[in-house]
Amino acid sequence: MNSEKAREKFKGNPRLKKFVDWLIMNQVETRPRWYVRLLAPLYQHRGKHSVIHSSARMDTPPYRKFSLGDYSVIESFACINNAVGDVVIGDHTRIGLHNTVIGPVKIGNHVNLAQGITITALNHNFKNADKRIDEQGISTAPVTIGDDIWIGANAVVLPGVTIGDHSVVAAGAVVTKDVPPRSLVAGVPARIINQI
Repeated sequence: MNSEKAREKFKGNPRLKKFVDWLIMNQVETRPRWYVRLLAPLYQHRGKHSVIHSSARMDTPPYRKFSLGDYSVIESFACINNAVGDVVIGDHTRIGLHNTVIGPVKIGNHVNLAQGITITALNHNFKNADKRIDEQGISTAPVTIGDDIWIGANAVVLPGVTIGDHSVVAAGAVVTKDVPPRSLVAGVPARIINQI
């Protein structure tokens, strides 16, 4: 049975979905249970000569895709989370120290992420004032980061954003909308400063 058929079966049976989710995910820590993490090398795709530092937090349950390309690196203390959407990282890409990546996110080839960057496709729903925020669920909008991109330290890339090829995001920028190819963006919210 392929993964799409399995997902459809779970959608049709909420009790089974809840049970399997409980088996895989620690409901308090919201990360895969220890025995699932032990099996991660069997279901994660890691390209040749790729490196994931041992202190990186890999919250990658097997029901979503995680792929790390050839010659790519996930640095120390980074957190990669594909629990709500696939995370695909290309070749020759560096995920820097203390980065957080929450799927669904696609990162291209030859991308360099400095330190302390957050890339998230997840947002918490909050519009119903009669319910607690943690009761309202989440929404996702995929993030796409093209090829040959440099993102400076402590930048934030928010849900639904696409960053075009050969672009630079300045340190501390908060990217709230798409960045055209060959652009330099900076500021809060980020805006185009120059064309490259």
